[in-house]
Amino acid sequence: MTSELTARIEALESRLRQLEDEREIRHLITGYGPLVDAGAADDVAALWTEDGVYDVDEVFLGDQDAIRAMVESRGHRRWIADGCAHFVGPARITADGDEAVAICHSLMVVNTDAGFVVRRATANHWQLRRTPEGWRATVRTSRVLDGRDESPALLAAGARGERP
Repeated sequence: MTSELTARIEALESRLRQLEDEREIRHLITGYGPLVDAGAADDVAALWTEDGVYDVDEVFLGDQDAIRAMVESRGHRRWIADGCAHFVGPARITADGDEAVAICHSLMVVNTDAGFVVRRATANHWQLRRTPEGWRATVRTSRVLDGRDESPALLAAGARGERP
């Protein structure tokens, strides 16, 4: 095989791996909403590494057990019982080897007596790592888009593939 052909094959393999990584990361991120709305606590927790962090305005969750407990909590079960949807928008993903950063918006829509309303719109910055089990979140930082400087700064950092 010529060196030119070898180089072309290696370039194609690299591009294919990049696309497969992005697809797996997108699958992970967009799985969060349906899983959390289903109350699938083990599946939600499994999106993170064992020591993965979910840092939300309302709560700081420092590992899989804390994430699982949040999904199993009375408050979260109440959201499900009353009707809610966690919609995670398309993610912009920057993968670099075994590490990645992704950014996306999310909406929490809740059912009220007046119909469905958006409870919050949030900036989500994900840090991810390839593990033997596949891609997993190591840190998800979420900040409500309520005019504070921190929220658009998260979006900008993620769009540039940077960590906050």
